Amino acid sequence: MKTAHPIRPMPKAAEGSPLLVVENLAVAYGGIKALKSVSLEVRRGEIVAMIGANGAGKTTTLKTIVRLLPISAGKVVYDGADLAPLVTEEVTNVGISLVPEGRAIFPNLTVRENLELGAWNHKHAATMAETLEDVVKLFPRIGERMKQEGGTLSGGEQQMLAIGRAMMGRPAMLLLDEPSLGIAPRLVADIFEAIARIAEAGTTILLVEQNTRLALKYSMRAYVLRTGEIAMSGPSKELAQNEEIKKAYLGG
Repeated sequence: MKTAHPIRPMPKAAEGSPLLVVENLAVAYGGIKALKSVSLEVRRGEIVAMIGANGAGKTTTLKTIVRLLPISAGKVVYDGADLAPLVTEEVTNVGISLVPEGRAIFPNLTVRENLELGAWNHKHAATMAETLEDVVKLFPRIGERMKQEGGTLSGGEQQMLAIGRAMMGRPAMLLLDEPSLGIAPRLVADIFEAIARIAEAGTTILLVEQNTRLALKYSMRAYVLRTGEIAMSGPSKELAQNEEIKKAYLGG
């Protein structure tokens, strides 16, 4: 497998080829079929969104990709390799980072300590310092709060910290689960602009987002999940004009 890369720009030639391929993925736990047959593809350099109602299987898909949930059937292939035999730590090592719903920061640790934990697989001081510099440029607000405990930050600042912590691992692919959830609107815009900059620098992004309008605005392509299956997919601009999508998710 190719190694993960930092926030700093990737060669444009790497874009456009499939990085993640999910084929007929089925997941069942607790006697419930959470995913029935999900197939999707994320190409290098893309932002791809997954939208759908609560319980459709979006978070389950992300958790299964990073091996937090067992695969009942189907495949998850990253950079040409099957992820099924790996544990979550190994998935992180090959270049995938998940920012979970609810952020899951460590509230009693400082901002700096939270960020440093994200670099557990990159112990070289120079590498950590360089990546920390990139993260602070991305989120100046958290750069001003390095000595504060994570739990004292606002919801939006905690989300910035969670994304920054994930980027400290220098991932090639970033999975984002509901980055706007519970965030003040003025900070949501800042967070999504940062997500766009992360993608522009070469990190591939798979985005689960409750705010369908935002998800379709910032992504190139999107998949609509419904009761554990892909109900629709296509370019985000086209889906934003689809009458069914407008009625179901955009209030149109």
